Amino acid sequence: MIEITQAGLLTTVQDLGRAGYAHLGVPRSGALDAPALELANQLAGNATDAAGLETTMRGCSFRTHVSTVVAVTGAPAEVRVDGSAAPYCAPLVLAPGSTVEIKPPRTGVRSYIAFAGGVAVPSVLGSRATDTLSGLGPAPLRVGDRLPLGGHWHDPTILDTVRGRRTRWDEITLTISLGPRDDWFTDEAIGTLLGNAYALSTKSNRVGARLTGPSLTRAVAGELPSEGIVLGAVQVPADGQPLVFLADHPTTGGYPVIGVVDAVDLPLLAQARPGAAVRFRQTGGHGPQR
Repeated sequence: MIEITQAGLLTTVQDLGRAGYAHLGVPRSGALDAPALELANQLAGNATDAAGLETTMRGCSFRTHVSTVVAVTGAPAEVRVDGSAAPYCAPLVLAPGSTVEIKPPRTGVRSYIAFAGGVAVPSVLGSRATDTLSGLGPAPLRVGDRLPLGGHWHDPTILDTVRGRRTRWDEITLTISLGPRDDWFTDEAIGTLLGNAYALSTKSNRVGARLTGPSLTRAVAGELPSEGIVLGAVQVPADGQPLVFLADHPTTGGYPVIGVVDAVDLPLLAQARPGAAVRFRQTGGHGPQR
């Protein structure tokens, strides 16, 4: 097992989430930057859906109680093993009693830590992911928490992982398909959404990324009955400021959804810091794929 010695701002257990339970009111959850977790697992010799740790802004540290292999990916951060510098985005072979510190990232928000065998906390509805909205899965980690590791893994993978990987998220562009409620907004509002940069708000979290910028004007003033919300849905509350729903999003909502962000672009939001410029680029036809 491993023991948490510093928990940082928000460190959670995450895998690829519990898909398929929205009809029961259960969000998908899972790693916000899923490709980063998949890469960490590959480096540690795991299946890509093994559970690891997701840190937020301030990193974390832990002590090993067994020999294991660890890999850190996602937001680039300084990694130290027993006080000495260690490589980021590479397999690290650790002896029992090693102390590993992941410093606050230099850019980005979330770093991912995979362990050989994966974090083996109990599974809930087929996933070990922490869901900050519903409370499913393990609670956010605290100092002194001990996490068991699984016993099945393969030889670590050596990859050229740095070349071509994005390391800055100051300005991002998200691909969006309009609908299902874009007709609740004026043509001017659609043009505003697609033609302006919004700033990522400090009020963003794993549930959703709140944006601030030009207000989106409604063409329909009435109330909308609650309806299903999908990952990446761009909901527009009464203040006219768009909100992009992320992994821990609610499964229903009563404000109109003007469009849905392509899931492959959502890791950009996972790594963008407050104040980052966010633009939207339209693609496809009307209506999201559910």
